[in-house]
Amino acid sequence: MVHKIKNTIHNFEKITHTIMNNGLKFCFGLCLASLFLLLVYDFLIASPFLYAIGINLFRLSLIFGIEFIVCAFVTDGIKKQLV
Repeated sequence: MVHKIKNTIHNFEKITHTIMNNGLKFCFGLCLASLFLLLVYDFLIASPFLYAIGINLFRLSLIFGIEFIVCAFVTDGIKKQLV
């Protein structure tokens, strides 16, 4: 199963692969920003508002990451008429 997924990702078209990689880099940046906010909350300012922003930003980064992966699979499938 994992081997099949790796082969599918390896066989993506170049533009689909580029968009997925750039999207995942963006999500990683959002994740680092949320980590920074949560560290500030933990060590400097114990504000519930800051905690809520950090947690919601982390959730958003996970959701966007999953969306980029799923949309890459769907887009590649539509282009290759597999879906």
